[in-house]
Amino acid sequence: MIVETINLTRVYRLGSSEIRALRGVSLGVEEGTFTTILGPSGSGKSTLLHLIGLLDRPTSGRVLFRGRDTSLLSDRERRRLRLRNIGFVFQTFNLLPTLTALENVELPMALAGVRPPEQRRRAIRLLEEVGLGDRLHHRPSKLSVGEMQRVAVARALANGPSLIIADEPTGELDSKTGEEVLRLLKGLCEERGVTVLMATHDERAARLSDRTYRLLDGVLQG
Repeated sequence: MIVETINLTRVYRLGSSEIRALRGVSLGVEEGTFTTILGPSGSGKSTLLHLIGLLDRPTSGRVLFRGRDTSLLSDRERRRLRLRNIGFVFQTFNLLPTLTALENVELPMALAGVRPPEQRRRAIRLLEEVGLGDRLHHRPSKLSVGEMQRVAVARALANGPSLIIADEPTGELDSKTGEEVLRLLKGLCEERGVTVLMATHDERAARLSDRTYRLLDGVLQG
């Protein structure tokens, strides 16, 4: 297993009220697989991905990364593990608008301490691999939504992660472009051996996956 969650709960407190986003979620993700978490909006999918991606901490329960209990890690250790092992693809792309496609892909490498010449070489290669070799110096405002998501996929691969977490990666895309992005993610599993964990509400997207979990009201259905 590359990732396991054990009886994971997340409770948000708003004044005197509580929102139980996750209720005892236990799941496992096998290395090199395409795994989908399927559920409607508000089911807790994004919360679960944020916990697995070490962007948040659970109220209770544990997240294991290759058997390592991440609850025992300091914030600095969590950041290092996340930066070097996990790539993220978000529904709204999260590209910096003032940077070119090339610079957006270089950014996580700069944060990881990669030397600038290697940043540039690797970023060009990744953008060429996702079909954007002719868009290197375009800013996000000059790209289509499909191209922006391809830049986001290239950025997620920048530090050679073993796990890609994709949160509704086709949510802003038309069906044809969304299918292209899904095939691109599927190819990462088949050609690179990268593990992809994707949250979606789209039953069609889940058909490409090796394993599908269903989440409803914070409870894992299977």
